[in-house]
Amino acid sequence: MRDPNVPLNVDLYWSFRSPYSYLATRRLVQLQREYDFTIQVRPVLPIAVRIDGFFDHVNPLWPPYLLRDTMRIAEFYRIDYGWPRPDPIVQEFPSRKVAADQPYIYRLTRLGVAAVLHGSGLPFIDEVSQIIWNGKVIGWHEGDHLAAATARAGLDLPQLDAEIAAHAAAYDAIIESNHQGLEAAGHWGVPTMVFEGEPFFGQDRIDLLVWRMQQRGLQRRAK
Repeated sequence: MRDPNVPLNVDLYWSFRSPYSYLATRRLVQLQREYDFTIQVRPVLPIAVRIDGFFDHVNPLWPPYLLRDTMRIAEFYRIDYGWPRPDPIVQEFPSRKVAADQPYIYRLTRLGVAAVLHGSGLPFIDEVSQIIWNGKVIGWHEGDHLAAATARAGLDLPQLDAEIAAHAAAYDAIIESNHQGLEAAGHWGVPTMVFEGEPFFGQDRIDLLVWRMQQRGLQRRAK
């Protein structure tokens, strides 16, 4: 029997390049405000760089459907949304060839790990994903956009960058451990939420996640 004094915990496998991860984040933030449970963010690299040659085998109908699907989800939930400029993954279209040089995604993912280590994983991915995916910011990687988003999460961007530079291998080891944890949980995509070993893949499984946690005693937070 679980200890009722210990909050329920969800592992959130999440990528900065995933529009579905972004579309899930605001709702997860709100759920954590309403319910007594914790979210352990586990940043992973997107499949574009995690699975070599992934886009060589993707059905050509998938990318346009993904765009249509994510746009209507954003409309339904009234979430600001637009494809990032620049894309966190450098990729050629229409060939879908992923460039060897990736100037954005590795830094973002390491920063996500650094934020987790500082206890601010969820606020960080929430704030940063908004400047990347809300459709309002052109050049989110330039100027003070990223620094300001990091500050809103209660962190200091130069400090995080310095910590990563000093211990890059340790951060990459955590990311690789997250990849292994995602597969061990029974999935490969994001967002995947894992509760008591059970994976819930996709932003459209959040309600099922809540339902399962309620079976385990999930309670609303006291107001």
